[in-house]
Amino acid sequence: MIRALSVDLAQEAAYGRDLARAFGGALLFAVPLLMTMEMWRFGLSLDQGRLAVFVLTALPLLYGLSHYAGFSRHRGWLPDLLDTLVALAVGFITAGILLFLLNVLNTDATLDQTLGQVLLQAIPGAIGALLARRQLSEAEASEEQREEEASYPGELFLMVAGALFLALNVAPTEEVLLIAVRATPWHTAGLLLLSLALMHAIVFQVGFAGQEEADQPVTAFFHFTLAGYGLVLLVSLFMLWIFGRTEGQALSEIVSMVVVLGFPAALGAAAARLLV
Repeated sequence: MIRALSVDLAQEAAYGRDLARAFGGALLFAVPLLMTMEMWRFGLSLDQGRLAVFVLTALPLLYGLSHYAGFSRHRGWLPDLLDTLVALAVGFITAGILLFLLNVLNTDATLDQTLGQVLLQAIPGAIGALLARRQLSEAEASEEQREEEASYPGELFLMVAGALFLALNVAPTEEVLLIAVRATPWHTAGLLLLSLALMHAIVFQVGFAGQEEADQPVTAFFHFTLAGYGLVLLVSLFMLWIFGRTEGQALSEIVSMVVVLGFPAALGAAAARLLV
């Protein structure tokens, strides 16, 4: 009985450390956004429908992250689901406290607006919480093996997560639109080609599942790089739509913005194994 009690206490202590690490991961990932003026404004003004789409889309992403890199040591569909829910709570608490201490929450705002401000910041915090073990501690052998055994769709999922990891820090800012407006078609085409080249180089260096295909550059390019970059562009377009950047813009400007945001997103997707 004493031995069983000791095991329970050790497990609770381990989970307490995991939870503390989750809060650290939430802070590490969310602080840049918590201190970004555009995010404060979007929290107040973002259409509730788009906010709902953002949250609902984030839920399966968070669950997938909990499967590959959850903050706790336990694995399985139920522990992964619990990790997802706890990560959401960690993100919400972290965002609420920081926004309050930074005096960002507007006392004249409605309850819906205040919840919108916190919820918009809670999703990045939840992502950071789930990646805490990857970012703040040494990955365990079982976690590395889980990534090594990822199927091709799993690899593409990791690339989407990596793309979102970096794109989310840039998408709300005005600079994306400013760069896109200033860019000529030649600049846009050059940035697209540079994104593909860097992405392909990083994929080779990091090493994805099916690495034997990397011995055939053309096959690897179409199988991983080009497919991944297509997902990067979709993620970039989605983020721009969420933040209303596509409204009232000509098609050429939307394409340019997608390519501009796709540059950091492509780097994140290619380095997904390092970030995620």
